[in-house]
Amino acid sequence: MESQKQFKRRFSFEFFPPKTDQGKEKLQTVRNKLAEVNPDFFSVTFGAGGSTRDRTIETVLNLHKQGISTAPHLSCVGGTRQEIGELLDVYKENGINRIVALRGDMPSGMGAAGEMRYANELVEFIREHSGDTFNLEVAAYPEFHPQARSAEDDLQNFARKVKAGANSAITQYFFNADSYFYFIDRLEKMDVTIPVVPGIMPIINFSNLVRFSDMCGAEIPRWIRKQLEAYGDDSDSIRKFGEEVITDMCEKLLKAGAPGLHFYTLNQAEPSLSIWKNLGISEQEKISF
Repeated sequence: MESQKQFKRRFSFEFFPPKTDQGKEKLQTVRNKLAEVNPDFFSVTFGAGGSTRDRTIETVLNLHKQGISTAPHLSCVGGTRQEIGELLDVYKENGINRIVALRGDMPSGMGAAGEMRYANELVEFIREHSGDTFNLEVAAYPEFHPQARSAEDDLQNFARKVKAGANSAITQYFFNADSYFYFIDRLEKMDVTIPVVPGIMPIINFSNLVRFSDMCGAEIPRWIRKQLEAYGDDSDSIRKFGEEVITDMCEKLLKAGAPGLHFYTLNQAEPSLSIWKNLGISEQEKISF
């Protein structure tokens, strides 16, 4: 973990682009609440195969102009170099300076992956097209990507993204801090030393959490799973227990030197804000926890 202690801490919140006018109003309210803690940036997801492209662009530009840097997610699956280049130009023209560059998921029914198949190719293309205009975030998988052939392959894939020009990384969410520590130790042995910020998923709904986790390969430790099961439909107990578990993990991560936190908000403010307040993060503590 020594390599991570050299980096300035940064904190961020992730949204998904809303589908309806009501969803837009809700997101605006959520954004305003989270803006009060002055995060370093917001990010906005990009649907499988670019399926939310227009809504992502609209959401990013709307949030960005309100005063807090906003980073679009950009995936290469299903897209052409020309399409991605045009999108990069739109973001550059509007003052966007950070992009989360991902391979992305193939939507069902799509026959071809597009002109680029892997995230390192996307990173390389962005650098060729836009130089150093954007700070490029990439994904990291402390518990390893569910489609990776092996743990070693996954580490090499990550190293390729860094070599291609990634500045920093955000992890898939996890509930076992040791998986993050082990991942960072492996990277240090490979001399890969960019900031790797833990992705944090507040526990809100047990059934949704299980579904998300099964899809993305995030392990829910047995003791957490069994306790959540025991609460049944008691949503208040689930939230309270989840808040305590995630707060404790975040404290452990930050004290060990993690360079910040990235919250997967699911377009809700209170679960992430409750953890934030429990951690007592101030402007000063962003630098030294």
